[in-house]
Amino acid sequence: MSLFDVYPLFDVTPDHAKDVYVYDAQGQSYLDLYGGHAVISIGHSHPTYVEAITSQVSKLGFYSNAIQNPLQKQLSEKLATLSGCEDYHLFLCSSGAEANENALKLASFHTQKSRVLAFKNSFHGRTSAAVAATDNAKIIAPLNAQQKVDFVEFEDLEAVEAILSKNETCAVIIECIQGVGGLDQCSTEFCKGLEQLCKMYNTVLIADEVQSGFGRSGDFFAFQNHHITPGIISIAKGMGNGFPVGGIMIHPDIKASHGLLGTTFGGNHLACAAALSVLEVIENENLMDNAKARYQTFLNHAEAVSELKAIKGRGLMLGLEFNFPVATLRKNLLYKQRIFTGSSKNPNLIRILPPLSIKDMHWDLFFEALHHELQEIKLHTTTNTAT
Repeated sequence: MSLFDVYPLFDVTPDHAKDVYVYDAQGQSYLDLYGGHAVISIGHSHPTYVEAITSQVSKLGFYSNAIQNPLQKQLSEKLATLSGCEDYHLFLCSSGAEANENALKLASFHTQKSRVLAFKNSFHGRTSAAVAATDNAKIIAPLNAQQKVDFVEFEDLEAVEAILSKNETCAVIIECIQGVGGLDQCSTEFCKGLEQLCKMYNTVLIADEVQSGFGRSGDFFAFQNHHITPGIISIAKGMGNGFPVGGIMIHPDIKASHGLLGTTFGGNHLACAAALSVLEVIENENLMDNAKARYQTFLNHAEAVSELKAIKGRGLMLGLEFNFPVATLRKNLLYKQRIFTGSSKNPNLIRILPPLSIKDMHWDLFFEALHHELQEIKLHTTTNTAT
């Protein structure tokens, strides 16, 4: 049986990894500034993480949610403490798409309304309602298109109110720092206005923190920079450092009942052990402080790159935007400089999503490589123009 060919693949085969480096079978190292779509939060193969998973799987890897699992309670308590979201309730699942799917479903149950408001250039996953709330027609099948979703631009509170005032919208879902869309951020004024409108029109505000959560923005959650209180917070990616785990954090105004939500694999013993170890490392190694500090040194480097059009994002969720498509530049960084970077919906933007353990010396390596490859592009362009 062959694999279903849906992924365009680079010709790199990782064999093992440690902290911010990935290695192939020949021992060639690659500086990982992408973390497999922002998944690697505490660094590859962190000893605390490896020990937690190894120890847990030797005892009990899985049982369903039909029994008591004290690890879920430990995780909810540790997450509440570290995030500061003490009053929320936790529902665990296995991925970001599943988290957003449950968030939207729960909002619809809570409000008894069916429409969703999302934002231009959003990405919330590939499942039914989550993909319908994603601004990419190419990945929305006719089945998904049955969902009723309105898309508006960031900062347009007037358009938001015009839609919410119809009293048909169950949820507004927002990435305070957009990921796949290209690292655009909303302002604090807009976020606060959005929160007020949601309260006014009985609409659940969902903060999609799948990519930006768990310290990546420098705060535990990106929305916390704007001092708002979402109804639901969706989490995944960096939560498990590579182990499939996700969840939604639910404001106490939204009530639970047996059977309202459910999952087979969500919150299993291994997933909880992985997530607990991630929280332990984030706290003990002060990785949120590191994200803020490394952001400042990143800015210092990036401001010296004359070819840049814009620096986007915050913390260690970053984008470098140029005035030209970056596909060739990214390939050269990968194959010539041995550096992983990411793409986005914006063809002119490189996404930078490294492990939160990154150090200044890794920025030195990256920007030296970037300057070199930009000069190569410039020389190639000049040569072609001359001939």
